[in-house]
Amino acid sequence: MEPRIRTSLLWGVVGGLAFLVLLQGYELLADVRVTLAAKFGVALVVLVAATALTYVTRDRLPGNESP
Repeated sequence: MEPRIRTSLLWGVVGGLAFLVLLQGYELLADVRVTLAAKFGVALVVLVAATALTYVTRDRLPGNESP
């Protein structure tokens, strides 16, 4: 697998997991429950969006120029 694709996928996973952690904290503090399907549906959307965004913008960020 290409390093660019691998790093983009890893950032997507980090984004999806970060969303789930933040949602868990919200549920604990606000005493509001979100359905399991909604949690993982939105986490999947975040994962795909973060993966696509990091793949597209990798070469545009300073310090990330391809060799």
